[in-house]
Amino acid sequence: MKQEYNDLKEELVKRQIKPSHQRVKILEYLREHRFHPTVDEIYQALKGEIPTLSKATVYNTLKAFEDANLVQTIHIEENEARYDINTDCHGHFKCQSCGQVYDFEINVDIDTIKDLKEFEITEKNINFKGICHRCLIKKNNLL
Repeated sequence: MKQEYNDLKEELVKRQIKPSHQRVKILEYLREHRFHPTVDEIYQALKGEIPTLSKATVYNTLKAFEDANLVQTIHIEENEARYDINTDCHGHFKCQSCGQVYDFEINVDIDTIKDLKEFEITEKNINFKGICHRCLIKKNNLL
C-alpha cells in the first residue's frame, strides 16, 4: 500500500503537480473506482478519511489533473460532469435505468470523414444513452 502511494506521488511529480496528501488520495480514488465519479461522489467518499477536504479542493485538483492529462471530463448529461481516469480515446454509454457509465472502444479514422477534411480535431467524444445489459436482464426477469 505504501509503495502504491509513493508511485502515485511520483506520477504527480512527473506531471509537475505538487503531491499533497489530498491530491494523492483523489488520484488513488480515481484509479480504484473507475465508474466515472462526479465531484460530489469523490468528495463524499473521501471526506471521512480527509476531514479537511473541501469540494473546492476536489474541483481544483481535478482541473489540475485534467490539465496534466491524468483525467478527462465527460459530459453525458448537460448538468453533470464526470471524471474518467482513462484518457485514451474511447466512448461512453450511460444506463438510463441504473445510472452506470460504461466505457467502450472506438476506432474512428478522422481522415476518412470527408466532411471534416479541412478541420483540426482537438477532441473526440462519443456518448450513448440507453439501458445496460444488466438492467435489461432484470427487466425481462420481472415480466
